[in-house]
Amino acid sequence: MLNKDNVMSRYTLLFFMAVSFPFSAIAQQPTALENYSLADVIKLAKDQSPDAYRAKNSFRASYWGFRTYKAAFLPSLSLNATVPNFNRSIIKYQLSDGTYSYIEENSNSAYANMSLNQNIGLTGGNLYVSSDLMRTDQLGSDRSTSYLTTPVMLGFKQPISGYNSLRWQRKIEPLKYEEAKRRYLQDMENVSIKAVNLFFSLLIAQQELEVAQINYANTDTLYKIAKGRFNIGTIAENDLLQMELSFLNADKALNEAKIDLEVQKYKLRSFLGFNDNVNIQLSLPDPPTVKELGFIDVKEKVGVNNPDLLLYQRQLLESQEKVAQARSQRGFQANISASYGLTQQAPEWSNAYDRPQNQQQVTLGLQVPILDWGLGKGKVKMAQSNMELVRVNVQQSIVDFDQQLLLQVMKYNIEDEQLYIATKADTIAQKRYEVTKQRFLIGKITVLDLNVAQNEKDAAKISYLNALESYWSSYYNLQAVALYDFSKNKPLDTDFDLVIK
Repeated sequence: MLNKDNVMSRYTLLFFMAVSFPFSAIAQQPTALENYSLADVIKLAKDQSPDAYRAKNSFRASYWGFRTYKAAFLPSLSLNATVPNFNRSIIKYQLSDGTYSYIEENSNSAYANMSLNQNIGLTGGNLYVSSDLMRTDQLGSDRSTSYLTTPVMLGFKQPISGYNSLRWQRKIEPLKYEEAKRRYLQDMENVSIKAVNLFFSLLIAQQELEVAQINYANTDTLYKIAKGRFNIGTIAENDLLQMELSFLNADKALNEAKIDLEVQKYKLRSFLGFNDNVNIQLSLPDPPTVKELGFIDVKEKVGVNNPDLLLYQRQLLESQEKVAQARSQRGFQANISASYGLTQQAPEWSNAYDRPQNQQQVTLGLQVPILDWGLGKGKVKMAQSNMELVRVNVQQSIVDFDQQLLLQVMKYNIEDEQLYIATKADTIAQKRYEVTKQRFLIGKITVLDLNVAQNEKDAAKISYLNALESYWSSYYNLQAVALYDFSKNKPLDTDFDLVIK
């Protein structure tokens, strides 16, 4: 039985459901009942539910992140240009005698650069080839034009420290992408779990309505019989009033069951992406075909497929990377850059590439901390402490994970027996009610005994559906953890090329 607060909340939800629909949709009549099995609902949920779309978009973001990482190791070609660069100003310059003079600068220049870059993952350096062209036009009374070219320039930049970000990316990014693929499969299994819960919520609501209709019809008949008996003096007024109260309660329960059915239909339709014209009817599923699972076997499959274990491994690597980065920033740091190229200048563009002169440049940049008051050491210690914390948390998470997995397997292995008990209890409760009703009709028992039998009958029917729901939920929970289809005896997989389209 629903309390008053639950009834009011369901009426409120129905109100908002009604006002949220377009008027044109309200005017339309629902289509004929469409019968769906549990497999149908799960397939629809994976194909078109908002949760499935969120899982797909989350994976696509991870895919493009991985593509960006791979692109960083491929050659890149870029063009940079500044056209035009106009300058008109008064500038100050020093004469040979030490005095200063001011002249007017009136010029326009254009610059273009083509550069080919390649990152070197082994060392963390960068190799580049570039070509430059600049034209300068002096405006005003003394007009002139000049060109400065660098036909080719070869260069190399290399940081000298213990930290190579590219090397760490090679370790972490592939692991991160593999985790994303497994996470997508798990997210889709979570969609299945949600579909199972909403499926059985509606199925139970259907069953409750059916039970309420039967109870209403039975109590109506029994109330009429009780009134006849009261008129001839074979039952007391108290029994008649009790029967009338049972009839009113049955009427109330029927109305509440109708409301709950519409609420559960709305929730399932919303989850599947249906509009309000789809009238859903569900069929009772059979229990899972896999009756028992071995913990060792499940644990092995979890160790191969579960994304959380990759997450723990990635967290350890990321904490180690932070330690390496902190250490590299603490002490001596150096950066080397070297370049060799050809250059020329001429007043005509045709001569700007004639007999170019060579140019070389070598730079060594040093950074040596002399006094930092323990700043570098503190950063290293913080990074090391964080790494140790991550290591301890990962170890504890793995222990908790194994314990939770053991409980899930144990729970699943008793679900079949639980369902058998619920089935047997449902059968016994139905028979007991029929016997009790016949004894009431011949005046052997009171209305209170009949009400007790009816309540037990109704509870047993719903208990059977709850046991069946628990069975299927446990199955899909294990399937989501292991990413393994136990009914087909193969790992879960999908065509990721289709997902990213």
